Amino acid sequence: MTEEVASVGWDAIDTEMEKLYGEQEPKHYGTYLPYALGGPDPLDGISAYKAETPSPHWHFVTYGFSELYEKESDNTEDSGYGFELTFRLTRGADEEEPPAWVLNLLQNMGRYIFNSGNVFRAGDYLDANGPICLGAETELTALAFVHDPDLAEIETPNGRVQFLQMVGITGDELEAMQTWNTLGVLTAGLSYIPKYLTDLERTSLLKIAAVSEAIQHGAEEEGSNTGLLYVSQLAWEPGKKGWFTKTPSTLQLGAKQAEIIGKLLRGRIRKGNRLRLIGSHIQVVFEPGEKAGCIVEEDEIRIVLNESATVELSLQLLPKESKFEIPSLAGTAFHIVKTNITDNEGNVVQVIG
Repeated sequence: MTEEVASVGWDAIDTEMEKLYGEQEPKHYGTYLPYALGGPDPLDGISAYKAETPSPHWHFVTYGFSELYEKESDNTEDSGYGFELTFRLTRGADEEEPPAWVLNLLQNMGRYIFNSGNVFRAGDYLDANGPICLGAETELTALAFVHDPDLAEIETPNGRVQFLQMVGITGDELEAMQTWNTLGVLTAGLSYIPKYLTDLERTSLLKIAAVSEAIQHGAEEEGSNTGLLYVSQLAWEPGKKGWFTKTPSTLQLGAKQAEIIGKLLRGRIRKGNRLRLIGSHIQVVFEPGEKAGCIVEEDEIRIVLNESATVELSLQLLPKESKFEIPSLAGTAFHIVKTNITDNEGNVVQVIG
């Protein structure tokens, strides 16, 4: 005789979904072999419900980021990572099965979080570097995270669980979120994507004049909420002094992120805020100050920018290969290198710069 494992965390999620959808039996996709035993899928399950308002769509919910069974972690406040993911996708009138690509997307998010330990919160975003639905002709190439509008935070026997909804966004919407903030951009366009519905066929919200103007106004008034940016091609080469020549220290940036870094500097430094760039081997901090300069410390490079240096640098940070110095920041050069965008198999599909 085997002892039955209590599924108090799973049951708590089911209870919340029943409040929304009553006795509707969801399409459920479970995992046969647990991830801990070598299975390919980290999530124990994903359910998809048919929702009708504000328009027909699939409402997905995950099971596995929180503690579904017995309490295992020492964190008494949160259950597991403290959240489950949801996703809303427009549904055709004759659709009876949810598209498999969403299940793969959610499992891939699980792999990323389980392997890296990086967790998401409302207001975060993630660049997918390509269509969120592989092979689809869609402008949605990134994801944003918000609280699910229908699922409030719950307390379970294993701790607190929030429901974070992923939202498919375009490249220019991602840039607007970086230069202002995620929730501001989504709120500005909410009437066009009610309940943060993902529609693979939609175009950018920034093509709507009222939304674009609201975002521009918000960014100008409040500046950027992005104080930290992960930069894959970040590098630093110290300068050299010779008898007859002097080589400046050089900061390397990738062409893909150069332009957005320039925009972030305008939105951060001018509001008196710092911007931290994190690479695999180095951290660089841009900070406001009266006199521009560069300070090399043991664990980071600090670059102080005044108003003129901020303007000069931001105008030069463009998505193309280049080397340059700016008059206001003597002794420091910048090198923009090409960025190779690759597919899942490592093949280069796009070169930026």
